[in-house]
Amino acid sequence: MTTRDTVTPHDGTLRVLSTSDLAGIDITLTDVVDTVEQAYRTLAAGHSDNPRKLTVKPADGHSVAYAMLGRDGVRDVVAIKTSYKHGLHESRERQHYYTTLSIYDDVTGLPVAMMDCGRIGSLRTPAVSALLARECAAPDARTALVIGTGTQGRLALPFLLTTLPQLDRLMLSGTHPEGLAAVRAELARHFPDREPEVVTDLRRAAGEADVVVATAGGHTPAAVEADWLRPAAVTILVGHGLAPSTLHRADRVIATSEAQMQVTGTDMADADGKLPAVDQELPAVLSGAARARTAPGQRIFAYNSGLVITDIALGHRFAQLAAEQGLGTEVALWR
Repeated sequence: MTTRDTVTPHDGTLRVLSTSDLAGIDITLTDVVDTVEQAYRTLAAGHSDNPRKLTVKPADGHSVAYAMLGRDGVRDVVAIKTSYKHGLHESRERQHYYTTLSIYDDVTGLPVAMMDCGRIGSLRTPAVSALLARECAAPDARTALVIGTGTQGRLALPFLLTTLPQLDRLMLSGTHPEGLAAVRAELARHFPDREPEVVTDLRRAAGEADVVVATAGGHTPAAVEADWLRPAAVTILVGHGLAPSTLHRADRVIATSEAQMQVTGTDMADADGKLPAVDQELPAVLSGAARARTAPGQRIFAYNSGLVITDIALGHRFAQLAAEQGLGTEVALWR
C-alpha cells in the first residue's frame, strides 16, 4: 500500500469524486483494513492530529451537522469532513443526509480531492469493528454473532473474516427479509463458500458467541444482557443491540476514543448518567503500547466510534485509486 502517490492535479484544480465515481472503484477488504490500521498507528505515534468534532443542532432537533478536521502525518495530508442530516424526526426514507471529505496535500499545498464520504464511512466502520475483534477476541474464538442488517451489518461478517479467518460459525440476527438477503449477498461476494446462520433466539445465540457485533438501528428491540454472554466474550457496539449491562459489567472496556464515547455513548449510561472509565484506546493497542486482553476469561466491551483520521486515510486511498483510473471531474474552483 502506497501513501505518497502523486494524486494532486499540478494546475491546482480540484478533483471532485461523486458517489458513482467511488462506487466504481474496486478495493479489497485487506486494503481497507490495512489503511485504517495504519491511520491508528500513526495517530498513536503522535504523527497525526485528530481534534474533537464540532456539532451544531437546532433546539427542536430536526437536524444535526458535524465538522471534523484532521491531519495524517504519514500521508502528509490535511482534510475536513462535514456531515449534515436533516429530518431526524422523520422516517429514514424521508431524511436527507450529506457527508463530504475535502483533502489537501500538506507538502505541495495544493488540493487533492473533494468526495462524497458515504462509501468511505460504510467501509471504515466495519473495518474498525474487525480490528477491535482481532485485538479483543480470545485466541480460541470461533463463533461470531452480528446483530442488525443495515449498512454496517451487511459488511460486518466479511470484515470479521478478514481479520479473524479462524471463525467457523457465523450467526446473524435481523428482522428485515431484504436486509438478511443483502447480508447473505455481501458475504457471498467476498467469501462465496460461507453462509450465515440466521438466529431467532438472541439470548441463546449471544451465549454461544465469542464475538458479538451490534450494528442495529435505534428502534431495534434487541438488547443483549451481560448475563447472556459466555466467559471471554467480546461485545462490540457500533449502533444498537447491546444492553448497558454489557458495558458496566465488562472486565475490560476498550474504545476507539474515550472522549467520543463519553459524548456519543450516553444511551449506555447507568442510572446516575455515568459511563465507566475506558481501560485502553484502540490506537494504543494497535501500536503495541497496550493490550486489550490482559487475562484469560475476561469479558471485553469495545466501543466503535469513528475518528476522522481513518476517514482521511481511506479517502486519500480512494483518491489515489481514482487518479490511477482517471475517475472524477477536475474543477477549477479557485479560478
